Amino acid sequence: MIKGITFDLWDTVFIDDSDEPKRKAAGRPTKPIERRQIVHQFINKHKSVSLEIVTAVYDAVDAAFRKVWHEQFVTWTVHERLSIILKGLKVELPESEMNELVRLHEEMELEFKPDFIPGVHEAIRSLSKKYKLCVISDTIFSPGRALRELLASEDILQYFAGFVFSDEIGFSKPHPDVFKNAAQLLDLQMNELVHIGDREHNDITGAHEHGLKAVLCTAAIDRDSANTKADGMFSDYGELQKIIDGLS
Repeated sequence: MIKGITFDLWDTVFIDDSDEPKRKAAGRPTKPIERRQIVHQFINKHKSVSLEIVTAVYDAVDAAFRKVWHEQFVTWTVHERLSIILKGLKVELPESEMNELVRLHEEMELEFKPDFIPGVHEAIRSLSKKYKLCVISDTIFSPGRALRELLASEDILQYFAGFVFSDEIGFSKPHPDVFKNAAQLLDLQMNELVHIGDREHNDITGAHEHGLKAVLCTAAIDRDSANTKADGMFSDYGELQKIIDGLS
């Protein structure tokens, strides 16, 4: 019997990069461009380095981050990533400046917030009356504290009994500790959980490998529905309650 539900966030609860049109309308560059510009500005207070060189080093560290994320199931914190970039550029910032550079990266998606998928608020409220809910999310730039703030801003943070963020536990999906941690937080067994997510490898196969049921969300983007092995699939949050109840 299903007693708990774990939710991925990006492209499952809110829509990745849906903030970019808002940034453009405000006359701001894309997030990747602004991140590199910010690092360039901070570095040039202490050492003259071209934006092209900063961008090249930043790109190399991004590639290394993705390799570690995909192969070792670890997401470096923003502080760790920026420290590697600065080391590559042979620059050391004062602690106060480093903290501010980290903050600007981590809170970028709080300034222009992503759109939440239609119907997700009511679905979460409704499901919380019958099931224990937990968030499982990899953190790329926005850490767990920022993601909690996004959920709180939409008045749905309160419905989750637990949170598993990769920057806080040291591992990302589909590492077994991610799903074990969620089960422990909800005081449930792995086979009493169903995971909701948008990626076949991380969310569906990953959950199945550790004894959970899994439901594929295509409401924001359809990456994997043609070949999914999910126990259910939905493109409209109005369908989710019925799917979960059916798995129970």
